[in-house]
Amino acid sequence: MKQPRAWQRMLSGRRLDLLDPTPVDIEIGDIAHGLAFVARWNGQTRGDYAYSVAEHSLLVEALFGRIAPATPVKWRLAALLHDAPEYVIGDMISPVKAAVGPDYGALDSRLAAAIHIRFGLPAAIPAMVKKQIKKADRISAWMEATQIAGFAEKEADRFFGKPDRAMIEGLDICLRPPKDVRAAYTARHEALLAEMG
Repeated sequence: MKQPRAWQRMLSGRRLDLLDPTPVDIEIGDIAHGLAFVARWNGQTRGDYAYSVAEHSLLVEALFGRIAPATPVKWRLAALLHDAPEYVIGDMISPVKAAVGPDYGALDSRLAAAIHIRFGLPAAIPAMVKKQIKKADRISAWMEATQIAGFAEKEADRFFGKPDRAMIEGLDICLRPPKDVRAAYTARHEALLAEMG
């Protein structure tokens, strides 16, 4: 029996094997492009543009910088890339991930490891850093829920936890055309790599 195709051709021309991804087949342009077109909240948000995973990732990286201001730059890069596998597998809301089961997590982990190695990070991010990124992710989800996804603050508090107001001061949800978000994501990635030296 013929095996089903398990790779995807990227705009860069790379062929990414989803079952056995390698760092050499990963390009930031493909990640930025894909994430700029993947909608968070299954597209159920207010505004003229979808709120993309790329935009969310930029916000998470900014929040992570506030949570852990003295952290090495490489962990800020890890925060920016925290949802990078979604450039290939899309963004599934938590209830769908739970229904799909452990196979989704395994696929996500393989892709994340290849992405991390490609950009000079360890395949597995230290537990403390992951915990801080997750905290930033939950704060971002609260902001998104209350500003563009129709949640009341009390409801968002229940699902995502009530954020420290000082942590979100001056940060707003931004809805931009995908090409603008793609450029912002790529520029931030380049800036962080340059800081890492």
